[in-house]
Amino acid sequence: MRKSRFSPTQIASILKEFDNGRSVAEITRVHGVSSAAFYKWRSKYCGMNPKELKRLKELEEENRKLKHMYATLALDHQMAREIIEKKL
Repeated sequence: MRKSRFSPTQIASILKEFDNGRSVAEITRVHGVSSAAFYKWRSKYCGMNPKELKRLKELEEENRKLKHMYATLALDHQMAREIIEKKL
């Protein structure tokens, strides 16, 4: 997964600019963000302060690592089960 160019504080400040009355076209042009990315951020992080946003990003990263660990263990378990069945 590609790392975002923008930190959680930057995303929060960009969304705050929109709340203060700047247009989407102007924000996307100034910050070099697509309008699709802006609207995705807005739907996902609307109303969060930078601290909450940073914590959310950390939790998402931890969740990704745990899913990867689970997938690895599940494959190992499946392989061990197949080996045991062949021996019997």
